[in-house]
Amino acid sequence: MIILGDVPVLPQKFGPSLYTKKGFAFYQALAQAVHQEGCLLCAQLHQSDSNIKGMVKYLPGVLTKKISHDQLRELLNQEVGPYITGLSAQRVSQITQAFGQAAQLAVQAGFDMVQVHGDRMCGSFSSPYFNRRTDQYGGSARNRARFGVEAVSAIREALPQIPIDYKLAVIQEDPHYGKAGVPESELSVFVPLLEKAGVTSFHVTLADHGKLSDTIPPKNHPDFGEEGCFLKFCDQVRSLTRLPICGVGGLTHPDFVEEQLAQRRIDCAALSRALLADPAWPRKAFSGQVRGINFCRRCNQCLKGMMSHQGARCIFEKEEFL
Repeated sequence: MIILGDVPVLPQKFGPSLYTKKGFAFYQALAQAVHQEGCLLCAQLHQSDSNIKGMVKYLPGVLTKKISHDQLRELLNQEVGPYITGLSAQRVSQITQAFGQAAQLAVQAGFDMVQVHGDRMCGSFSSPYFNRRTDQYGGSARNRARFGVEAVSAIREALPQIPIDYKLAVIQEDPHYGKAGVPESELSVFVPLLEKAGVTSFHVTLADHGKLSDTIPPKNHPDFGEEGCFLKFCDQVRSLTRLPICGVGGLTHPDFVEEQLAQRRIDCAALSRALLADPAWPRKAFSGQVRGINFCRRCNQCLKGMMSHQGARCIFEKEEFL
């Protein structure tokens, strides 16, 4: 299955939208192409927590290169807390309900299931670092879980039978990594609430809004350098639910993945950089051609390309994939 990232739950002017004729046709054509290859397609539904008005004031600095991309990311992160804390309760409710409408449109376009993006706005509402609200959406862990719970409930009400995956972004507390997500110590509150709301599986990873090299860690990362670096969060979630769990984080070798599956540490595995290094990774793994795989070196050359707006360029991109 392919998870298509960042499918907006609200109408937007930038990029494909489920709410426009052109955007809907784009998603529909994509679903048809994926299904022709015998593959399933999942829509990762999300709402941005970026303060667009807050971004405008930084544009001159970016254009004159007085503000680097890394500095801009940090400045925008500083805007997240005030933005989501200042949203009216009525607006928040409108956004969570929109997840249901977007899920319906996604299914009409041909998506087979949906995933609620548990960082971005979901993660910011979950986070004690960003969420300073004093109403029903802030304060206690149960209240901070309300945004995600309402989003899932809206989908479940609109589509009683659809599988709902939840990207559970975990804030590591010691040493601290990540900001927009669920602290490890609060997983025991969030997981049961999300399961009760209608989640059918969890996709477990590190919380966002820190350094990109933390959520997409290179091999030389001081804490996340090993293969399967985020699977320890799966272990914590496994103790709280019997629902299927998808693991992610530096998964590069089929033998390692198979071992985690056999141990039922995870029920499925998510790959991203590994497929940039070799798009034929799944077919080669299934056919026993493991030695023919161009294994991702986790050098993050792809990340550098993305950050410089030159595309996700891989060191293997000139290789001829059979």
